[in-house]
Amino acid sequence: MALKELSQRQLRVGQEIKRIIAEEINQGRVRNLEPIDTLVTIMETTVSPDLKYADVYFVTTNGELDEKVREALQLASNHFRKVVATKTMLRYVPEIRFFIDNTMAEADKIEKLLHDPKVQEDLKKQDEA
Repeated sequence: MALKELSQRQLRVGQEIKRIIAEEINQGRVRNLEPIDTLVTIMETTVSPDLKYADVYFVTTNGELDEKVREALQLASNHFRKVVATKTMLRYVPEIRFFIDNTMAEADKIEKLLHDPKVQEDLKKQDEA
């Protein structure tokens, strides 16, 4: 099943939510993250077509703490909703869900596979044929 392209409104709302959440984290206003010693970066925010759900994808500098950070962010989701409500003109503030962004890890995995000597050998065989 192909993913439907996001509407302009979904993109705008997603970008605004991303900006607000990143600002809250950078300003140190999320108490749940204080005991966790890692840098959190918000990579992307996607909003459902009905604007009821916002999925926020993040990465950390310490991969071992990813799940702990996700739990802390999820616990702070109501705080984020309140801040989004005060800083935007949305009729309904979406439920915010946090997910670990694995795209960089997947890209590294693919890069390693492409540089594998066996794969290089197969590519050379295809070029010669």
